[in-house]
Amino acid sequence: MQQVLFIMRSAPHQGCYLQERLDIILTTAAFDQPVSLLFIDDGVFQLKLGQQPEVQQHKDTASIFRALEIYDIDNLYMEVESLRKRGLKSTDLILPVSELHRKQIGEWIKSYTIILSG
Repeated sequence: MQQVLFIMRSAPHQGCYLQERLDIILTTAAFDQPVSLLFIDDGVFQLKLGQQPEVQQHKDTASIFRALEIYDIDNLYMEVESLRKRGLKSTDLILPVSELHRKQIGEWIKSYTIILSG
């Protein structure tokens, strides 16, 4: 079975990009493909607590992230350096994540068959 890794790099609520990305992730998982998510750079903001996307008339994606568990997507990883650079801690997030240091990611990523970054 193929291991699929989605690398989440972009900040949330920049048009429909995140919503479309989540649709692809859920579709992949619906076909019984093991899915993991890695949040790096501004992508760490996608899981930040207390977002108010409706102020900018964007869809609230927090509920979709909370539904990942239904699709057996529970492998969520966060790059520690990206969190720190943006003044965040794992306790500032809506879901529990495993933390990875930048120097670990290169070797860790080799365990995945398919890597989709954006």
